[in-house]
Amino acid sequence: MKPRTNPLPRPSLRSLAGLAVACLLALSGPAQAARIKEVASIEGVRSNQLTGFGLVVGLDGTGDQTTQMPYTTQGLSNYMRQLGLTLAPAQLAQLQMKNVAAVLVTAQLPAFARPGQTLDINVSSLGNAKSLKGGTLIGTPLKGADGEVYAFAQGDLLVAGAGAAAGGSKVTVNHLSVGRIPEGAQVERAVATSLQEGSTISLSLSASDFQTARKVAQAVNRKFGDGVAQALDGRTVQVKAPTDPNDRVSFIAEMEELPVESSIGAAKVIINSRTGSIVLNQAVTLGPCAIAHGNLSISISSTPIVSQPNPLSGGQTVVTEKAAIDIKQEPGKLIQLPAATQLSEVVRALNALGATPQDLLAILQAIKSAGALNAELEVI
Repeated sequence: MKPRTNPLPRPSLRSLAGLAVACLLALSGPAQAARIKEVASIEGVRSNQLTGFGLVVGLDGTGDQTTQMPYTTQGLSNYMRQLGLTLAPAQLAQLQMKNVAAVLVTAQLPAFARPGQTLDINVSSLGNAKSLKGGTLIGTPLKGADGEVYAFAQGDLLVAGAGAAAGGSKVTVNHLSVGRIPEGAQVERAVATSLQEGSTISLSLSASDFQTARKVAQAVNRKFGDGVAQALDGRTVQVKAPTDPNDRVSFIAEMEELPVESSIGAAKVIINSRTGSIVLNQAVTLGPCAIAHGNLSISISSTPIVSQPNPLSGGQTVVTEKAAIDIKQEPGKLIQLPAATQLSEVVRALNALGATPQDLLAILQAIKSAGALNAELEVI
């Protein structure tokens, strides 16, 4: 069904404060049903991070300055030695490799990846290269946390950016020191999983919640019979599964599609002090309180004044500064907020303050300290 595309009314100045509460986690109302695959994952089925040190060649004079980045020279020397070319230390010291850059290559090895499959890789400059645009990553082994090589990367970089410099001026669009190679790595080794081991599998919930764990176990038992699933704690549900590999895969596929009613989590307000964003979930409630909030602004202006001596006096012209300081404090009227038991009412009460998002950060903390905000404050 296509969403409507009706034009939205232009927000008023008072409603601008409500933009801080626009990223709502959920609307007030009854709990919505979700599938088990959306609230839990199979324990042991996970991806693994891979990383490796490599060299990007073929740059147009935008590579590392080797006098400041010795590992670029050392990396190229090691690579050439593997190809049967050995350079003396004096020759290495004379190299000016402006077309070479040392990089770190990262990739994510998904679960059940097999040798021969390809992976997307990210390439990031490790030194002082100005740009990786137009470069080629030479053969780079990618290792896991255990130090073993699981993939091999190589290919031409795609850099989503552009830059130009002339006459001391420089213009750059996006980051030129980071690139990506789609399907730039090939898996060389598979990671063993414990999916087919034992007579049970464990479901790991995305968030620790005893109510959700109980509902997941109940949904599995209603479908496959009593005693098939049991909640071990607030995050883990143990499920009896068939031992035959084909039957176990079919069992998991059917189990992950089972609907489970997601419970309302703990009341929480997330505050991002850097961006001024405020996010509330539907469990947040507000008690009756009264708020007075005013703004204090201090402006300092400096005006240069030239002191000119009289003719033939032998004095010197002096430039001094005259500073003017102005302090303004806007009056803040007392506003009474009623008790709000639903998220829509909480948003309506906060909008009534007419405060900016930055002011709401201080107001919410003060309401919490006064005991009128029934939620946990988390600052990120």
